Amino acid sequence: MKIAVFFVGEVRDAGFNASALAGADVATAEGLAEISIISGVRYDQDAIRARLAEVVPEVDGLVFIGGQGNITTPEIAAQYPGKKFAIVQGQKTGPNLASYDVLQEDSAFLAGALAARLTQSGTVGHLSGHRVPPGLKGRAAFVAGARQANPDIQVLTGFCGTQDDRTVTKAWAAAEISAGADIIFTMLNDARSGAIEACREGRARQIGNAMDWVEVDPEVFIASAIARIDLGVKGAIKDMVAGIIPDTPVHLGLAQGDFASLSMGGDVLDVHKEYIAKIAQDIRNGTCTVPNTYDGPEFQP
Repeated sequence: MKIAVFFVGEVRDAGFNASALAGADVATAEGLAEISIISGVRYDQDAIRARLAEVVPEVDGLVFIGGQGNITTPEIAAQYPGKKFAIVQGQKTGPNLASYDVLQEDSAFLAGALAARLTQSGTVGHLSGHRVPPGLKGRAAFVAGARQANPDIQVLTGFCGTQDDRTVTKAWAAAEISAGADIIFTMLNDARSGAIEACREGRARQIGNAMDWVEVDPEVFIASAIARIDLGVKGAIKDMVAGIIPDTPVHLGLAQGDFASLSMGGDVLDVHKEYIAKIAQDIRNGTCTVPNTYDGPEFQP
């Protein structure tokens, strides 16, 4: 079976896309399907539609990576009822369309709780790029986790409009630091490097997402909200090959297994690690609910 895995933006972004690519690579190595990688597509719905129109006729199935696919994938799935489609981080389903949602918000909630416990200034930050559902849910969860740990915490939250422009993210992160944030949770792709530079210059700490940034740069990263997007991609491909099309979105979070976690640096005290472990268990057993909406103020630099 020929399956295209479709990426918006750069695929080796040291973030969300890179984690998804790892899942596609594992599926290829295990011989699940003949997999091709489509990447570098601009974050523009017309550009996405045009590229999909080129790719879909050549394959048997397509896995769209990212919440951007909630708009265009159902459209093209309806045009090609004989082919199979899936969205990873999606919410749309259909006769030939499945969605798999790795619950990044579970680990974002843990990130918020840790940030609130560790801040010295009483102010923490959140910075993301595009307003897609996974990013919006991640922001809501981070704020909620922070407020559960400290109801008086101040959270500066913003979407800068880009996942890949490091100049923009550096300016936004620096502005949040200037406004008092000493820990910033970033949900970014290639542009994370700008936020890293701002944190290094401003002597702030950062909590990353998707992959384990603590291993990459422990000087800047106090923690990282890990989301196993790779497992979501592999699962989508495996189901597609087997002809399985779930009629509701498949949620993959703490309650379903080790799809989300919070990596913490060696300088995080055991008392904080134990606190985070207790919250994670509460999410698993359903006694802690992670919200997915936020209607509070937003930071502008």
